[in-house]
Amino acid sequence: MKFKHTFHVFVDNFGIIYKQLLYRLIILLVSGLICSLAIYPFIKELIDSPQLTSLIDGMWGYLTTLLNGDVHELGSISLRVKDAYADFITLLQNKTTSFVLSGLLLLLVYVVSKWFSGLGNYATAAVINDKMALRANSPFLNTLISNLKSAAIYNAIYVPLSIAYDLLIGVAMFFLLFFLLNNILYFLVSVFLFVLAIVVAVTIKMTFTCDWLPALIRGKKGQLGAFKYTFSRTNKSTMSVVSNFAVMCVLIFALNSAALMLTFGVGLLLTIPSSYVMLICFEFVNYYDREEIKYFVDKHTIIAPEKEKTLTREEFFRGER
Repeated sequence: MKFKHTFHVFVDNFGIIYKQLLYRLIILLVSGLICSLAIYPFIKELIDSPQLTSLIDGMWGYLTTLLNGDVHELGSISLRVKDAYADFITLLQNKTTSFVLSGLLLLLVYVVSKWFSGLGNYATAAVINDKMALRANSPFLNTLISNLKSAAIYNAIYVPLSIAYDLLIGVAMFFLLFFLLNNILYFLVSVFLFVLAIVVAVTIKMTFTCDWLPALIRGKKGQLGAFKYTFSRTNKSTMSVVSNFAVMCVLIFALNSAALMLTFGVGLLLTIPSSYVMLICFEFVNYYDREEIKYFVDKHTIIAPEKEKTLTREEFFRGER
C-alpha cells in the first residue's frame, strides 16, 4: 500500500518536477561554467594525450569484440587495455600537482552544488508535506526562502555524510568492476552483480536516512532530534522500508537508463528530477503511516490510520494535525 500511496502522492505533486528541473539546471549550468573555466587547460591536455586515446580505443575495441562474440580475442585486448591504463596512470603521476589541484576544485564544486541541490530537495519536501497535510499549494521559491536556515543546517550535516558514503561506495565499485571484468567468461553475470551491488548500496543509504526530512519538516524535531530519529530503527518496519526502496531503486535505474538510450538523453530532463520527487514522496508516506497521521493523496482521498493518533496538548498548540 505504501508504494501505491507514494505513486498517488507523486502524481498529485507532479508540478514540482518542473521546478526541481529548473532549479537543478541552474546549479548544473553554474557548476559547469566554473569547472570549464578553471580546469579546461588540464582537461584538454589529458584529452589530447595519446595515452588516453589508446585507453579509450582499447576499451571500445573490447566492447566491440565482446558484442561481436569473438570471445577468444578478449584476452589479448584486455592486456592492451591494462597496458594503456598503466600508461595513463603514469601520465597522471607526472602531472600530480595539476591533477591534485583540479581534483580538489572538482570536489569543492561538487560539494557546493550538492549542498545547493539539497536546499532544493528540502523545499520540495516542505511543499509535498504541505500538500499532504493541508492541501496547500505552497510556492517553491517562497518555501525555499522561508526554510533556508533549517535547510542550510540540515545540508551542512547531511551532505558531508552523503559524500563520504558515496566516495566509499565509489571506490568499492571501482575495484569491484575491475575484478568482475577479469572474469570474461561470465560477463553478463558480472554486469548483474555490479548493478546489484549499486542497488544494495543505494537502498541501504536511503533506508537509514529516509526519516530525516520528515522528522524535521512534519515532526518538527530539531536537527539533533531528527538525526537521532532517522538512525534509530526501533519499531520502524525496516525490512518493509528496505524492500520498497529496493523496488524503487530498480525502477528508477531502469527508467533513467531507458531515457538515456531511447531518447538520447533528452528524457533525463524529466526522469532525474522525477526520481528525487518520487523518493521524497515515499519518505513522507512512510513517515505518515508509521506515525499514524492522516494525509491527502489527492484532493478527494484521505488516508487515515485504523486508530488515529491522539495529539498531545503541546502538539495541538504547535498546529499539528
